[in-house]
Amino acid sequence: MKTGRKLMAVAVTGALATISGGALAAGFALIEQNASGMGNAYAGAAAVAEDASTIYFNPAGLTRVPGRQFVIAGHAIRPTAKFRDGGSTETSPFIPAGALVTHNGGDAGDWAFVPNLYYAMDINPRWKFGIGLNAPFGLKTEYDSGWTGRHHALKSELETLNINPTVAYKVSDDVSVGVGLSYQRIDAELTNAVPTPFGDGTAKLEGDDDSWGFNLGVLFNAGPNTRVGISYRSTIDYTLEGTVVTSLPAPLAGTTTPIRADVTMPDTLSVSIAHQLNPRWEILADWTYTRWSEIQSIRILNANTGALVSALDLLFDDSNRISVGANYQYSDNLKLRFGIAYDETPVRNATTRTARLPDEDRTWLAIGGKYRVSRAGTLDFGYAHLFIRDPDINRAATVDAFGGAVVLTGNYDSDVNILSIQYTHSF
Repeated sequence: MKTGRKLMAVAVTGALATISGGALAAGFALIEQNASGMGNAYAGAAAVAEDASTIYFNPAGLTRVPGRQFVIAGHAIRPTAKFRDGGSTETSPFIPAGALVTHNGGDAGDWAFVPNLYYAMDINPRWKFGIGLNAPFGLKTEYDSGWTGRHHALKSELETLNINPTVAYKVSDDVSVGVGLSYQRIDAELTNAVPTPFGDGTAKLEGDDDSWGFNLGVLFNAGPNTRVGISYRSTIDYTLEGTVVTSLPAPLAGTTTPIRADVTMPDTLSVSIAHQLNPRWEILADWTYTRWSEIQSIRILNANTGALVSALDLLFDDSNRISVGANYQYSDNLKLRFGIAYDETPVRNATTRTARLPDEDRTWLAIGGKYRVSRAGTLDFGYAHLFIRDPDINRAATVDAFGGAVVLTGNYDSDVNILSIQYTHSF
């Protein structure tokens, strides 16, 4: 009996130690908050204020949206993440020699759908009200069972819902300000394999929480044809609560362990410019700074005892995103959009990169357009291809109570395709 209990403890400890690694890496920001900006790679997003989706990018822009307006948008996102083993190793007594490297796990990327909804209305000639529903953070990756890094990650899925009521005030013809409140909910599911003397089991972590934040912005004219927008979105502090459930091969029995973990999503600052070059051409630019350095180490605690289960050092760096774009008014009913962006990863190096989110720097190339379908309705569409520098990984994870580890070594072939569409109706 004592031996059985010890083996069960070994399995549970290893499960918690490895699965906790995805809790933070899954919290990657999504910029896909409208389709009207997709074709510009979101250049000028805090200054354009073309429709009610400015609620997310700069609430001050609501003063440029006349009357009442409803916006619905959706994004089909297809990341590719194909791992190639480069000599992964293990030191766990529960993983037989030669059993670690079986296959590369297939394509960990999968289709995801990200929706956006916005509504704006006049309060009076100077005040506007708006509300937005969107998903600021998200992740979906899943590897084939039995792959080389199965003890690091199998499935990682993170979903968020953000409800964002806002108000904006027109200070003068040249200056507007806005502020919003964010109620945000997060749900996470993470799985990985667990080595035991009787073969691999599995562990599943599920956790959720809701929290509050805010966003604010200012929009002003820097000249007769130039607008500048500055916006800020606050950090969101979560205390994820949930369980880790292990399913182990006989004669071991499965376990359920309650856990909690404090996680902070980063704040962002954006500065955007929109310049009307002539009646047909508009030039756009944006700089966005994300304070990912808020995330250094995640502590996974037993929710009943408060004991430390695992500490994960990610050591994220702050990141910058720079984009430029242009709009061309082809006709009264059709506007064409173009954009390019460079987006830095917060991951420092191969030893802090995780298989749940094998992220690297990426370059966006985007095209799109806007077509007026009626006096009250417009249709926006956009496509972007993200060229991602092939991420290297050399990540160690403890997988059992005796300190046995798996070092996942290799690189990824990665890119992302995004297709967006939006309908805007003005009343």
